[in-house]
Amino acid sequence: MKQAKPSFVGHRERLRQKLTEHGLNSFMPHEVLELLLTYAIPRKDTKPLAWALLKKFGSLANVLDADEKRLREVEGIGEHTAQFLKLVRAVFRAYSLNHVQQKESIRSPQQVIAYCKASLADKTEECLELIFLSVRNTVIGTEIVATGLLDQVTISPRKIVECALKTQAAALILVHNHPSGDASPSKEDIALTRDVINAAALFSIRVHDHIIIGKGGTHFSLRANDVI
Repeated sequence: MKQAKPSFVGHRERLRQKLTEHGLNSFMPHEVLELLLTYAIPRKDTKPLAWALLKKFGSLANVLDADEKRLREVEGIGEHTAQFLKLVRAVFRAYSLNHVQQKESIRSPQQVIAYCKASLADKTEECLELIFLSVRNTVIGTEIVATGLLDQVTISPRKIVECALKTQAAALILVHNHPSGDASPSKEDIALTRDVINAAALFSIRVHDHIIIGKGGTHFSLRANDVI
């Protein structure tokens, strides 16, 4: 007598069919996690795990931003599954950078917001990243040049300019995160940006923007908001 398939097998097939027919935009957050987990956990109902992850972290984005140690605090999430979820996040970051690099030029902050969020949204301490641009505004590289405490990062304008000169950049975009709060710039953020603009101008290097990534994926462009 042929053994009946476990109920979750049919559910997995329905999720994959839904993805094929309607795309990921038709999915609820827990369904996205369910489907992702099926590729890491081959023989288990992933719906309870998806709900447990959302209950602990609050959103799909927060699940993917969580570090491996915190993911493994959820019962049923082992090393392999935690690494898989972090791989998904890392692939998105690589894709976002590659997508930005393939642009003929960068004309607005919106073209780099996705990369900035992918790069810094999961950091638990403040980081300052530089995006280096050519004379045609194509991305020629990125570098995290400073990390700090939960609510502060310190670097001199001279060090930033030195990094730009080392990569032979004609322009740059500053990006940093506020892991403990909103994306609004502090007085120190504004002062640093203006100092960098002045220092970079001595070497004919333009500073296009300073983008701040806040908690929950919010962002603030100093250029778009006429702060600089």
